[in-house]
Amino acid sequence: MNKRLLFLLLMSGFTGALWAQEKTGTIEIKTSIYCDHCKECESCGTLLEEAVYAVKGVRRVDINDQSMTMQIAYNPKKTGPDQIRKAITAAGYDADNLKADPEAYRKLDDCCKKQ
Repeated sequence: MNKRLLFLLLMSGFTGALWAQEKTGTIEIKTSIYCDHCKECESCGTLLEEAVYAVKGVRRVDINDQSMTMQIAYNPKKTGPDQIRKAITAAGYDADNLKADPEAYRKLDDCCKKQ
């Protein structure tokens, strides 16, 4: 095999391995999910998830309405926990010790508010 071709193949494999090692941060955030249908509700079901996905660098969002938590995977080079929490509060939900934005909370359906 040509040495140059072998070198190029080795370099492309090395570069691919570097891309594959890109770090992913994960965080669990306690939030204020008071209904059991937040994932399906027509008016607000996707609101929380879409707000988090709008944060640049967020890769995955898993909402657990039973434990009122969110598991979020993100690229730490593009975002961090503080930006993610701010997006959650801007959507009208609490995020750990940060309270929901009052105006955004008022816009939520009654089912999504603490009864």
